[in-house]
Amino acid sequence: MAAGRPLQHQPDVALTAAMDTFWRLGYHHASLRDLLKAMGISRSSLYQLYGNKEALFLAVLGRYRKQLLDNLAAAFDQAPSAWAFIESLLTQAALDAQSEQAALGCLIFNSATELGGETSLPAQTARECVDDISGFFAEVIARAQREGSISADYDPASTAQFLTLSMSGLRLLLKSGATTAQAQQTVKHILQGLR
Repeated sequence: MAAGRPLQHQPDVALTAAMDTFWRLGYHHASLRDLLKAMGISRSSLYQLYGNKEALFLAVLGRYRKQLLDNLAAAFDQAPSAWAFIESLLTQAALDAQSEQAALGCLIFNSATELGGETSLPAQTARECVDDISGFFAEVIARAQREGSISADYDPASTAQFLTLSMSGLRLLLKSGATTAQAQQTVKHILQGLR
């Protein structure tokens, strides 16, 4: 049996292009044509590599989730304290106000919002990604409690959920064009809420 025609692209580059397309347009608005054009591949290559648009989106979301959690874990490991990590994370987000990155928002939060209460696999996966972020934040909160910067009376899981929702809200605020001053004021209230 003859081997298939070799792919003329780099899979990592193509997946990054697909990620950018879903990030800008959303899952439902990113057409197959948009994706193929951005990725520089044919329809048959996409089917060969991923199967369909849904499978491609799941691959993109999985990659984004891994990158995000790896980056968060690395920053947490280097932070002098859990509270310093939380402060830095929120403050850096606020400083991104009115940047191109801020206008894009977070792919996970964007996707979870867009897909909402759908029962599709992409919607379920987006919700699981949000849960993964909350799970990571629960570890951060638990360490902050051991260090004495967050009250031990707070439930780590629900406090982590508060932090996740706060970060999601902050990203939405930034996406809508909030100024640095507005974002910084929001961060101040989030930090007070955690104390």
